[in-house]
Order: sequence, then structure tokens, then C-alpha cells
Amino acid sequence: MAEKSKPLLIKRYASRRLYNTETSDYVTLDDIATLIREGREVQIVDLKSGDDLTRQYLLQIIAEHESRGESILPVDVLNDLVRSYMTPGGSVVPQFLQASFEMLRDGQSQMMDKMTAINPMAKMPGFELMQAQQQAFVKAMTGGLGNTPGWSAPAKDEETPEQGEDLDVIKKQLAELQDKLSKLK
Repeated sequence: MAEKSKPLLIKRYASRRLYNTETSDYVTLDDIATLIREGREVQIVDLKSGDDLTRQYLLQIIAEHESRGESILPVDVLNDLVRSYMTPGGSVVPQFLQASFEMLRDGQSQMMDKMTAINPMAKMPGFELMQAQQQAFVKAMTGGLGNTPGWSAPAKDEETPEQGEDLDVIKKQLAELQDKLSKLK
């Protein structure tokens, strides 16, 4: 398993302002949420005491999104979470949630790999731009629950003669459509 990169250090000052040590500027909770959606890991520490406040701030980000009507967690799940905190001797809920999200990320990655493999348009010029837009859409729809590793166009040397012929047909159809559009203007 690959080693995880070091998390971005965010320091909380006594004034409760949050300081991004990488960019040397102050950040808001929305800025931190954006960093996380982009796949960054963060660690938030109190400058004076050195206490790790990451969980507290991540929960605050979730609570703010929930209060804005961006509900992800059903009430039943929230009730179960509260109950799991009240269970003496601990709970299996944290391990279950972690395993569930790992399965979701893995499934999403596999889905993207399969979509790329069966997509004849992967050889089309400009496909990389369209692919980046699709990735952004998927990330927006999933709330950035995970990166989509493995989402890349197949290598150029993997093209078979059939795919080359399909690409020629698609190019011809695209040229015909562009011609028709130019005549409509």
C-alpha cells in the first residue's frame, strides 16, 4: 500500500483564526472544505496547546453543510451515530463507516476505469478536456468523497485497427455536423 502524503497543517490561533502553513494565509472553513474535496488531507492544530482539532473542525464543516440543506446523512444514520457514542465499551460503527467509505472509493475508481476502457471516444482529440469536466462533475456529485484514481485515457499504442476505423467514422460525422451548423448561421 502506498504511503500517504503528509497532511496540510492548519494552525488555529488564540483568536480562533485558521492559518494555512503552506500558503501562509488565513483560511475559512469553506476553504478547508474545498481543499478536502480536492483530495487534500488536513490537520488542524491549536497553536498554543498543540492539541489536534481536526475532528472538531471536520464535524463543524459537516454540520454547516447539513444546516444549509445540503443533507447527506439521513436522520436515521445520525440517530445511530449518537447511539454509538452512548454505547459503553465502544462501538464498531467507526470501523464500519471507514470500511464503507473505502469500498465506495474503490468502487468509484473501478467504475471510472471500466468507463474509460469501453469508451471509443477516448481516442478523440480533446477527450482529455471532456474527461476533466466529467471528473469535476463526478467529484461535485459525490461531494468529493474520494479521488478517482485510475481515471485516465488509454495509452496511444493500445489502439486497434477497429478503434481507428471507428474514430475515422466519428470524425467524419463530427465534420458533417459542423458543416450543417455553419449553414444554419
